[in-house]
Amino acid sequence: MMESLNVLGEKLEVCCTSPMTGFYRDGFCQTGPSDFGSHVICAAVTAEFLEFTKRRGNDLSTPRPEYSFPGLKPGDRWCLCASRWKEALDSGVAPPVVLSATHQKALEVVPLEVLQEHALSIIDNC
Repeated sequence: MMESLNVLGEKLEVCCTSPMTGFYRDGFCQTGPSDFGSHVICAAVTAEFLEFTKRRGNDLSTPRPEYSFPGLKPGDRWCLCASRWKEALDSGVAPPVVLSATHQKALEVVPLEVLQEHALSIIDNC
């Protein structure tokens, strides 16, 4: 298996393990053929983004125990679909991103310069 790279061309780092994120629920914003949503942008979700995505039919704040999903709160890191992040950007509510944990596939939807403008300035451990 090839090593996944981030948008900076370096080894992809963990986005978050608490809550466990990623399409494959391994903590990484990895992607593959079955990931039709392209969950590749590691973001620290905000209240504004959570409300925005809920209004669009994807409620990420309500716990769903049947799917082992705790629900997200502002500040949680989560692997977002690149297209949803771009929608949020266009609406002025894009959450900050962790560049080192954002998969290079995100660059097919969002230019690096835009991601850099929305990068978290302080990276804490998740």
